[in-house]
Amino acid sequence: MNYSIEPFVFEKNPDVCFGVVIGRGLNNGESGEGDIGRLRQAEREVRHRLGDSDPREEEYISRYRAALQSVGINPNKFTNSVEGMTKRVSKGQALPSINALVDLCNAISLEEIVSLGGHDLAAIHADLWVRRSRQGDRYLPFACTAYETLGEGELVFVSGEIVQTRQWLWRQSELGKMTAASRDVFFQLVGFGGE
Repeated sequence: MNYSIEPFVFEKNPDVCFGVVIGRGLNNGESGEGDIGRLRQAEREVRHRLGDSDPREEEYISRYRAALQSVGINPNKFTNSVEGMTKRVSKGQALPSINALVDLCNAISLEEIVSLGGHDLAAIHADLWVRRSRQGDRYLPFACTAYETLGEGELVFVSGEIVQTRQWLWRQSELGKMTAASRDVFFQLVGFGGE
């Protein structure tokens, strides 16, 4: 399996950085007290750090917003995952506890203000790309059984023609989501130089 990024992404965002971690034979499962505790602590830290300020004005979140805009994505309509979680937490809401790996990814995202997504490798059968969508690319929304067909030109994270994440950093697919049974996972981090 190869992982590639279309040069267009770097042309529009010269300081964007990608990190990849592949975990095999992981022991995921239901969230334990420690998993939930770390997530809740990360939420408290976000609330303390932001106070009453607008999360969109936080330095790193504003960089994600600018990066999305640079590739033609409206960050108000397609809020990146880090901003979405931070907004929710800053309003006093708790993120749902899903399973140990998802809780860990969400805690790290909040702690570091970094985009971190995990994709179950059991659902990935082709090379991975961050690229603009092409004719024939398909996306399966959460809790759905029918695929959506994408138009051309949307920045996506794909496995072959199957979209794993729409609008670059917005929403993951039903395919590849980490469940308590996930054992082999592809983790993708997106950040910026100088962090």
